[in-house]
Amino acid sequence: MTTEMRNPADAKAAAPPDALVAGVPAPRGRRAAPVSEDSRLAVEIRALVERGEMDEARERFGGLVAAHQRRASRIAYQYLRDAAEADEAVQDAFVKVFSHIASYREAWPFEVWFTRILINGCLDRRKARARRDRWMVSSTEATPGDEARAASSASMWGGASGANPETRLLARERRGRLAAAIDRLDGRQRTVFMLCHYGDCTPREVSAMTGLNESTVRVHLFRAARKLRGLLGGKP
Repeated sequence: MTTEMRNPADAKAAAPPDALVAGVPAPRGRRAAPVSEDSRLAVEIRALVERGEMDEARERFGGLVAAHQRRASRIAYQYLRDAAEADEAVQDAFVKVFSHIASYREAWPFEVWFTRILINGCLDRRKARARRDRWMVSSTEATPGDEARAASSASMWGGASGANPETRLLARERRGRLAAAIDRLDGRQRTVFMLCHYGDCTPREVSAMTGLNESTVRVHLFRAARKLRGLLGGKP
């Protein structure tokens, strides 16, 4: 599986983490976009932290968490495919963002900075899980924890908790087929598709996150959708 992003956030960097998305360097020299409300709030929190007003900073940071929690959970789940682990990844990302808020620069939209940190964390978790899986024999029986995670996943991604077993099974199979198909996309197509469809990002926002030209993002999105239709049995 191609790695879309790598290199975790650098607490010492004055710019967003020096990550690569599908082998494309983080964009440099872009004209600064109008500062968003989230970005202005992040700047205010940074100032509070620099003045040592930590209680006020944490309280204000709660606004950023509330604004990005649901979207972040969708992105993390698509990378990790485990509701509990995705939730941990999101919480870790928020902790890292607050810890490194002094390195935030408003020339980058806060959403871009946060998403890079989140995805890097998810990729680190996937690498760690792959290493564990090489040394551990998977159990063939579901545990109570597995059942709880499956129920949480179904609730998060549209599963009806009151649906009959057959409906839940069919929904789970559809999700599994879609997840497997997404994993068969190449690195850039997968990144663009996931950020647009699960991260609610526009092609312009994905362009800012990946360093790809906006028209190139649209081409990757079109090709990803066409390939997924073919993989899922539809007309390519």
